[in-house]
Amino acid sequence: MQETRQKTSATRHSASPEIARRLSVAELSQRILDMGKTGVYRASLFEALGPVATQRQIRAAIAHAKHFGLHSVPSLRDAELGTYYQLDLAKYQSLQHLVAASAPLTAEGDVIAKYTHATETIATMLNLGRGLGIVLAGTGGVCVFLGKPQVSFGLLSGALSLGLLWLLQGAIARRQS
Repeated sequence: MQETRQKTSATRHSASPEIARRLSVAELSQRILDMGKTGVYRASLFEALGPVATQRQIRAAIAHAKHFGLHSVPSLRDAELGTYYQLDLAKYQSLQHLVAASAPLTAEGDVIAKYTHATETIATMLNLGRGLGIVLAGTGGVCVFLGKPQVSFGLLSGALSLGLLWLLQGAIARRQS
């Protein structure tokens, strides 16, 4: 009886290491993209990835995969299975080509991680520019009330320039995604 329990316990603990650990959003996104090549329903994604990820992670991975060409097909939506997703191979391959040109030995999973990192970096730079512009405008406004017209003019001019640059960069970032 004791040996049977130990064997059962050993069998449970020797399960696939993939099931034992949760997958990252990038890894989940890559799996979703692979499934999207042939087409997949939302319910099937949750069923297939449920053992290795939470529902929140799967939703985040679906949103992430949309940056790489995953899109819904409204005409194939099912009341029971939900949204039907397919992969736009042209967009997916064009992104693969761009990243491969900068790093020829990059694995597919790394492509997604690099894209995510680049997107986060751009968002951080935009937020930093916006914050600095607000600080310059606020400081310039205080200088106006303190009777320092030259300093306030410089600060407000800098804030205006930074604001215009921020708007331009934001428009370019939105157009590229």
